[in-house]
Amino acid sequence: MEFTELLPPLHRLSHADKLRVMQFLLTEITQEDAVHLNPNTEYEIWSPHDAVSAGNALLQALAAVA
Repeated sequence: MEFTELLPPLHRLSHADKLRVMQFLLTEITQEDAVHLNPNTEYEIWSPHDAVSAGNALLQALAAVA
């Protein structure tokens, strides 16, 4: 089945069913990606939280092109 064929039935789903579809897809993707992860290994995840210097650099770059 093609992606475009899935869209009309997905649009007709209730809000709760759309959330269930999202949960299903995220679980599927996680399981597929888990093949590439090593068990018992910690992976660092970067977050922009408290990245003030990055925000300032972005503001300066935007000001330079404005």
